[in-house]
Order: sequence, then structure tokens, then C-alpha cells
Amino acid sequence: MVTALALSAALAYGLADFLGGAVARKSTALKALTWCVPIGLAVVLVSALLAGGTASPGPMAWGFAAGLSGGAGLITFYRALARGPMNVVAPVSALAAAVLPVAVGVALGERLDASVLAGVLLCLVAIGLVSMEAGDGAENAGPGASGWRRLLDSGPAMAGVSGTCFGVFFILLKAAGDGTGLWPIVGARVGNLVIVAVALLFLVFRGGDLGPRVSGRTLIGLALLSGTLDAGANVLYFLAAHSGMLSLAAVLTSLYPAITVLLARIAYSERLRVIQRVGMGVAVAGVALVTVG
Repeated sequence: MVTALALSAALAYGLADFLGGAVARKSTALKALTWCVPIGLAVVLVSALLAGGTASPGPMAWGFAAGLSGGAGLITFYRALARGPMNVVAPVSALAAAVLPVAVGVALGERLDASVLAGVLLCLVAIGLVSMEAGDGAENAGPGASGWRRLLDSGPAMAGVSGTCFGVFFILLKAAGDGTGLWPIVGARVGNLVIVAVALLFLVFRGGDLGPRVSGRTLIGLALLSGTLDAGANVLYFLAAHSGMLSLAAVLTSLYPAITVLLARIAYSERLRVIQRVGMGVAVAGVALVTVG
């Protein structure tokens, strides 16, 4: 069950990231999220009401904390997608998101069967291989930027920061427990909304440029669909994490870049290097071992 749920979450995250990144390229990360996050909150709220359970303060607080981390990750991730090639940004973020929960899971005493452990290790290797791309993407930081600023504002660097935030998100949702239905996810989406609102207010008070609006039926539709898919992925991951071990659920969920990379290849003709194709093959082998185990 955990394998099916986590892989479904990976599919939903991959689609959501591609669509959200497409919107951010036409506007900005924050403008895209002002559409994605509220619709996501509406989706999980309806889901929680239908699923039942009680909105207990403790699990909701864990969910809210997870949402704060996830919201910061989303802002950084969408900005990275707008600056760097999707076939680099998404895998780098996923690798960072997978390693942290695995380390925490092992520290808490999780022990995987030999075949499952081999599959998890192959999945981590696959994410790393898919991340490899010529160039560091720092040229997107702007012609007048200093060396450190160019590095920190590059797509891969921001992707690493976003992945760390997502890893914390995965861990905190696991800590929220599963005895209260889907209400911790509602708390997480509220946390997402708070982070986005604070970031917008910060830019407004600083007099910063909020960027072009998300306008037009197509772009708005993509933003709403991205938010819906991201919310659905949150629910699927939450169910996966509470159906089995954190390390397994997080690693399988973090395979979402394969979807984003393939869609970017089709839509933007972003070239896949041989090493990235090898990485996808390794991912298939890893998933097969996990499934058999």
C-alpha cells in the first residue's frame, strides 16, 4: 500500500511542479502561488470534511509547522523553476527532500528489508543521476551579480534549499500522526497560505516589483490545476507515510522529477543527457526492488 500511495504522490507532485513552473515562467513564483495555494487549501478542506476525524490542536500544529516549511520550499522551488532548467531544478530539489527523511527514519530505528533497502538506495542514486546537467545555472542570476549572489540565486542552489524545506515538511507530517483524518494536511495548507501572504506583504512594504499578473484562462487554469494536484499529492504522501516507514514513503515520493523532466522534455525541448536517461532506468529498477520487497 505504501508503495502505491507514494508513487501516486510522486506522479501528482511531478505534474503539479511542471504546471506551476510553467505559470511561474510567465509571471513570478509568488504570483503563481497566490492561485495554487488557496485552491489547494479548498481541496484538502473538502477532503478532510469528507474523510471525517477531529481537528485536534496537536496534529494541526504539527501540520501547520510542516506547512510553513513546505510554503517556504514552494516559493524557493517555483523561483528556481523560473530561473533554471526544469530537468535540473526538480531532481536537485528531490534529492535534498529524500535524504533528510531517510536519515531521520534510520535514526528513529527504521530498518528496511534487504531488497527494499537496495531499492531505496537505487532510487537515491537515480535522483542524483537525473540531477546531473552541464553548467551550474548561475548565469541566470543576472549579469551584475557577485559570485556568491550568483551562486545563491541560481536554479540549482535554490532547488537545494527548497528540497531541504520539503524534507522537513515530509518529516513533520509523519510526526503529526494519523489519528485525526486529514486535518493535519489542512493545517499544512494554512501554513502554506501564511508563508505566501507574509512574502507578498514583505514585497509590498519594501516597494518591490510583484511581477506580471497571472492572467488569461489558460494560465489561470494551469495554476488552479497545479494547486489541486499539489494538494492531492500532499494527501497521498500523508497516507503513504502513515501506511509504512518514513524513509520508504519519502524516497518513493521524491521520484516525482521523472515526471517533471519528461514533461519539460516534451514541452520545452529540454535535452536529456545520457546520464539522466540512465538515472531514469535506475529509478525503474529501484521501484521494482521496493515493490518486490
